[in-house]
Amino acid sequence: MEISQLVPHIEALISASDKPLTTLEIVELVNDADIADEKILLDNVEAAIETILEKYSADFYPFEVKQIGGGWQFLTRKDYHKTVAQLNGEKFLKRLSAASLETLAIIAYKQPITKGEIESIRGVNCDYSVQKLLEKELIIISGRNEKQPGQPLLYSTSRNFMDYFGINSADELPQIKEVAETAVEPTSVQDTLFAQEHRAGDGETDVALSVTEEGELIINKDDEEEA
Repeated sequence: MEISQLVPHIEALISASDKPLTTLEIVELVNDADIADEKILLDNVEAAIETILEKYSADFYPFEVKQIGGGWQFLTRKDYHKTVAQLNGEKFLKRLSAASLETLAIIAYKQPITKGEIESIRGVNCDYSVQKLLEKELIIISGRNEKQPGQPLLYSTSRNFMDYFGINSADELPQIKEVAETAVEPTSVQDTLFAQEHRAGDGETDVALSVTEEGELIINKDDEEEA
């Protein structure tokens, strides 16, 4: 099959999928579809994907094909995020508590890591935060630490985590040194009192996470229950 004939089949797969498709998954799917007389090779699919990337790199398309979470997906360009958000509403506003966000950051940078090690870093019980992150499928149980007594479970970030933050691996996270050098406003006494008055579980303070048009993370505190 010619690359030009293969391209629309791959475009259809990527656009119809509700999750990023890896190149190997695309190879398997197009071969299972039996659309060619001969087996479609990895090289053919990679060449077709390159053609698709070049096609949708043009600015007049409101969307583009990007590799996130290790797979390919059609994504709306940031210039149109506010417009699309009007259609999808709360779908674009995912909620994580401050405690869950702290726990997720520790797991992302220290993975694989046990709950005990997380609690040692945070200084508080993390049962609730870990459970919430598992429910949201942002982390997974990746094994057990056989060197520790009781062989505690190990936690790592999931493919959904990479999808959510638009990265392909944990290696693309900002370096700890870069994060440490970022200027941070000191917490005021009023903010501290607010947090103390809105605690739940292992120190959960509900916040709404959203992203600006420039891709900056915004954390808005409120007293609603965590979704």
